Amino acid sequence: EQITAEIKTAMKAGDAAKLTLLRGLSSVINNKALEKRAKVGDPNAVLTDEEILQLFATEAKRRKESATAFTAGGRQDLADNELAELVVIQTYLPKQMTVAETETAVTDILTKTGLKEFGPAMKAVMAELRGKADAAAITEIIKKKLG
Repeated sequence: EQITAEIKTAMKAGDAAKLTLLRGLSSVINNKALEKRAKVGDPNAVLTDEEILQLFATEAKRRKESATAFTAGGRQDLADNELAELVVIQTYLPKQMTVAETETAVTDILTKTGLKEFGPAMKAVMAELRGKADAAAITEIIKKKLG
């Protein structure tokens, strides 16, 4: 609903770049909803907020990776475009934890669960911090904590 409202606002403002991005995000959401309906066999199935946030996180990750690739390839103009889109997408995502906050949260979860192996520890931490902290940072912190 928020995306639809912002599409209308972007159309009125004549912001073509934002309009294109928002239409793309809307399309991704609609496609995923169609997949879910087909998968569960319920024509009225809708995406949960968690599923939509996961889609946005995936789109944000794609923009980061594209920007890095374009920068490495000497195409700063395209990298800047990807980074601008990333900023818009991040407005829909929860605020990301800092590295210090992530480290504290990971330490608390590991202490609480008592897990000593990487796989189960990663699963437990990601269950609580998915979407709130960078997965690569979580991986590094767990490796450091578990030795």
